[in-house]
This record gives sequence, C-alpha cells and structure tokens, in this order.
Amino acid sequence: MMSIFILIGAYRYYAALAERFGKTKWHFGLLGIGIYLGFQVAFLFCYGFYIALTNPGSLQDNDYTGYSLVNVISWLCAIVVVWGIYQFLEKKFTKETIHKPSLEIEEIGSKENV
Repeated sequence: MMSIFILIGAYRYYAALAERFGKTKWHFGLLGIGIYLGFQVAFLFCYGFYIALTNPGSLQDNDYTGYSLVNVISWLCAIVVVWGIYQFLEKKFTKETIHKPSLEIEEIGSKENV
C-alpha cells in the first residue's frame, strides 16, 4: 500500500518537472515510476541473494508482503534515488534552456512577421 502512494508521488513529481520545461508529462511520469520500481526490484533481489548466501534456510520463512525493516529501508532508498535522478534531470533541462536561442531570435526574418 505504501508503494502505491510512493508511485503516485513519483509520477506527479516527474510530470510536474516535464510540464515546467515543456516536455511530455506522461513520459516523465512513467520514467519516475520505472525508476522507483526498478530500484525496488534490484534492491530486494540483491537482499534476497545476500540472504540466500548467508543463511539458505531462512528464505522459506520470509514474508515481504507487510511492513518490515527491509521494506522500509528499500522505500527510503528508492525515494532518495528518485529524488536524485529528478535533481539530475532538472539541472540538465535548466542547462538546455539556457543554451537554447530564444524564440524571438528564431522568428526574425520569417514572412509572418513582415
């Protein structure tokens, strides 16, 4: 249940970034969801692999459907990764808008302005 709220937040967070810089909102919303889910799968796979190596018999007793310390840690780490990639994209888009010529310069000399 907590993951659903985090997914909704990631989607809205990335969609707002896309809207601010004139990009397609749902593309970046799905990117946010993909980053979150990808990190969750990778983190829990690595944790399961670690547990399988250190204590092979304990894999049959684990239930990760509820709230556990591992789930809480994976949620927090995934939120940090989603936020970090958001910051990276925000800086990238800011640099792109600074280096783009303004629309007024592109319109100079067009027949519509005459």
